[in-house]
Amino acid sequence: MRNKHVLVIPYPAQGHVMTLMEVARCLTSDGLKVTFVNMEFIHKQVMSAWTDEQDGPSDLMQMVCITDEMEPRDDMKDPRKLPEAMPIFGPNKLEELLEGINKADDDKITCIIADYCMGWVIRVAKKMGIRQATYYPGSAANLALALSLQKLMDDEVIDSKGVPLKKKMVQPSPTMPSMDDPAHFPWLYMGDPVRNQVIFDVLILEGKKAAEASDYIICNSHMELEPGAFSLFPKVLPIRPLLSTTRSAKQAGHFWKADTTCQNWLDQQQVCSVIYVAFGSVTIFDQNQFEELALGLELTNKPFLWAVRPDTPYVYPSGYMDRISSHGKVVSWAPQQEILNHPSVACFVSHCGWNSTIEGVSNGVPFLCWPYTGDHFSNTTYVRDIWKIGLGLDKDETGVVTRGEIKSKVEQLLSNKTVKENALNLQEKLQAGNSSYNNIRKFIDWIKEGGDNLPANEEAQISCLSFN
Repeated sequence: MRNKHVLVIPYPAQGHVMTLMEVARCLTSDGLKVTFVNMEFIHKQVMSAWTDEQDGPSDLMQMVCITDEMEPRDDMKDPRKLPEAMPIFGPNKLEELLEGINKADDDKITCIIADYCMGWVIRVAKKMGIRQATYYPGSAANLALALSLQKLMDDEVIDSKGVPLKKKMVQPSPTMPSMDDPAHFPWLYMGDPVRNQVIFDVLILEGKKAAEASDYIICNSHMELEPGAFSLFPKVLPIRPLLSTTRSAKQAGHFWKADTTCQNWLDQQQVCSVIYVAFGSVTIFDQNQFEELALGLELTNKPFLWAVRPDTPYVYPSGYMDRISSHGKVVSWAPQQEILNHPSVACFVSHCGWNSTIEGVSNGVPFLCWPYTGDHFSNTTYVRDIWKIGLGLDKDETGVVTRGEIKSKVEQLLSNKTVKENALNLQEKLQAGNSSYNNIRKFIDWIKEGGDNLPANEEAQISCLSFN
């Protein structure tokens, strides 16, 4: 009997690649065959960072890439130019790849799982008569916002180009995070109006069209986390937090090699004593803010583990590394899921990207929220105001989070028993709730059966969308 063969294609960004890699590994663990497609420069990074400790490509999963035709080639590594570039060269390259696979492999591609931000993939899938599912890597709340663009336009919150027309609180459901300032909508993160327009047109609008035309929409979330969002859009299925730790495996899909000394260092610390600090793959501080963060962590006089990306040009304060050597550890890239699962970790200072948020929540870790851009702000609202499992950091009159503020909020968070209890209670709810875990089973069965039965979220009920 031939295997069902699925092609999986993420948007070329760290959080998108890693979580779709978990989707792929769920499929292969159930006997499905997967071809995982990255852009060429991402493919090289991922394969270079892969270690022997991780579950590597196997007979059921092959890693391939789409080459680009841009000049100079470094343009493909510029996140500002990617959204425009991919729809130009991507469709033909993907079609060529699919035709090559189907000619060479008896197990032809029967389903494509495409990242929401890769809306152009739907055109290729339809042209070749292949079923498609859309994967959304962020929160269901932000997906609900993207799927509600017409309502936002009708209410004159934004114009047809996604530009805010007025400052109005947007909250589709009482159990969803409110957005007090439309200037924080996820497609406005570039700062440059021209680039923001590209993000809106290519990633958001095209993604919306592709999602609505897809057979399935799956989301890296859990019913217990976002009941309001899933009740608004029953077609969207939460398929559980996509964590490698749920399979006792090492996380794959990193762009950089993770520091393997973290575990030994954490083993030497007391239970619930370590401040873990990480800001994902896109956050950038200026030198002054970086120094304030460094000195703030030093002032806490508590053990801390701080991940500082290898692609950042920061300079540490004079003598810093010597002063913190007895209680602080700085690494270039961290195995985050393993760290958050470690008993010595007391709290998580985070930008609150969705992957980091869901990883912290799944391990019952309280947050100190420091949002940077995009969906970080609505995720912070979830953490701080709805789930009540963290605190926020305040900036001074110059827009800087000072060392004193960092020290003060860390102390408040670590002494707040209610926040810790809320975090543990939410973790327990995720472990007890079965619906989101069953949805991945439904999704796999749908791929295997090849039929048209598209089960909606069983716990969701359609309700009217309204903004306060």
